[in-house]
Amino acid sequence: MAAAILCCYCTPSSASPKQGTFDNSKARFCYGGKPGRFRGITMSQCKSSNNYSRFSPIEHKRVEMKDEGFVCLRKCAFAVALSLGLFSGGSFGGIASAFEPKPVLPDLAVLISGPPIKDPGALLRYALPINNKAIIEVQKPLEDITESLKIAGTKALDSVERNVRQASRTLKQGKDMIISGIAPSKKEHGEELLGKLEVGLEELQNIVEERDRDRVALKQKELLNYVGGVEEDMVDGFPYEVPEEYSGMPLLKGRATVDMKVKVKDNPNLEDCVFRLVLDGYNAPVTAGNFLDLVERHFYDGMEIQRADGFVVQTGDPEGPAEGFIDPSTEKIRTIPLELMVSGDKAPVYGATLEELGRYKAQTKLPFNAFGTMAMARDEFEDNSASSQIFWLLKESELTPSNANILDGRYTVFGYVTENQDFLADLKVGDVIESMEVVSGLDNLVNPSYKIAG
Repeated sequence: MAAAILCCYCTPSSASPKQGTFDNSKARFCYGGKPGRFRGITMSQCKSSNNYSRFSPIEHKRVEMKDEGFVCLRKCAFAVALSLGLFSGGSFGGIASAFEPKPVLPDLAVLISGPPIKDPGALLRYALPINNKAIIEVQKPLEDITESLKIAGTKALDSVERNVRQASRTLKQGKDMIISGIAPSKKEHGEELLGKLEVGLEELQNIVEERDRDRVALKQKELLNYVGGVEEDMVDGFPYEVPEEYSGMPLLKGRATVDMKVKVKDNPNLEDCVFRLVLDGYNAPVTAGNFLDLVERHFYDGMEIQRADGFVVQTGDPEGPAEGFIDPSTEKIRTIPLELMVSGDKAPVYGATLEELGRYKAQTKLPFNAFGTMAMARDEFEDNSASSQIFWLLKESELTPSNANILDGRYTVFGYVTENQDFLADLKVGDVIESMEVVSGLDNLVNPSYKIAG
């Protein structure tokens, strides 16, 4: 269902469904017409109205929100989901019963869903199930180099130098604690990476002293890869038990990397593109396992991109009436539950959105912050209906900015595109996924249902 992003602070004008006026007496929900059909107006259309100019952007977004409480947020979120078509199928029925009032919340700070980290590599590093303060204290100043480099010219290098010195000092002071946190079976590999990290920090210090700004980011990425490797070596086995009702499904107990090669039809400058996908089974074992199992079945090979609207890229709907993967062993669509790992929890929650659970302030471990966030589509009224349809978030909309993301807690994120993610925006409907190939991590997949040809 193609539709514009809805503005929940406007009401449709009787003159035209495409026009709107700002009602400052009450934040209203843009819904009109026949049951199940949205006639939304965009923020740009809203801004064209006379009333909009009376308010600043912040006032426009906050007027009467506290009086309306969280009911308005629930309406907005649901509207956005429907208008963006992030569901895998099903009819758009009536919505009256979907918006029964919830307790009013005292502070709009509940909208904040996670740290404003947009780098997929950083998000994956921070999402690892470890609790070693020393390695995190080494990681943080290295991550902060990205912000330091936003300063113009060589002045940025002064800030970078402070980052490097802090990381070096912390590594020296906390090395014993870091080594003690590495899993015994991975200690040799972890110590090898630490040695490379120490040498790399010295090399980065030399780069800064030579005032060679252009080489800093590349070296930073290398060092963070070492840090991430050490952190993964700290994970000793899988940290929790998957609920029994899902334990027999394909599960990814760890991480895996997949390369997706796409044939681009209408871009002479980009005929083929390989996207690297990192799947996070630590935080979404059922969802990532289901996807990896389908990759090994070659389910996505030869499938077209089915949606590319500037907000998401989506695929995974097979030919025929079925809207998901039909398991040959059951001749039924294989579905998986909504699966959400919350920061501070030891295991994911299943089968309900965070809103339905009343966890309005909860932050997901895998947020919709990064360009190329990878998630499951599902039926709009059924949390446990995801099967094979996947989507990648391309950008932050006006209603889903980083750090106030209303998609979080409603859809299962199970990975990120870590290489060539910017080219996702160049994909069009009809571009073909030539292949998906597992690069690493297949040994972390348990209960595989696929049959490898040959």
